Amino acid sequence: MDLEHFYESNEARRTSEEHEFGSEWVGDDDAVFQLSWIAVTGELYLMAETPNTPVVDGFGDIIPTPEAASELEVEILGTVESLDELHEILTGWEDICGEPSSLSWLRSALAAGGVAL
Repeated sequence: MDLEHFYESNEARRTSEEHEFGSEWVGDDDAVFQLSWIAVTGELYLMAETPNTPVVDGFGDIIPTPEAASELEVEILGTVESLDELHEILTGWEDICGEPSSLSWLRSALAAGGVAL
């Protein structure tokens, strides 16, 4: 689903505190994702990082264009009761995030931690 639909389908998500766990999770196809946890729902989700096309302003400066919410794809990975539990499950994530196929490590860690939809 896209980011806007994700938030519209549960308004509590929009106002909740969120914690990011890296924005460079790399899939087997080299796609890049951001991982976030929503405090009020306990949902852990991935958001696909889409490359945007920069524009040149009147002064010749290159400005990245923001992605529209409808262009950002979201995948809910599961729910985790608490931030402490999530930190325990993802121990060492800072060393893995950004590495090739780090998304596979993430999915394995979540499965081993019993995270399910």
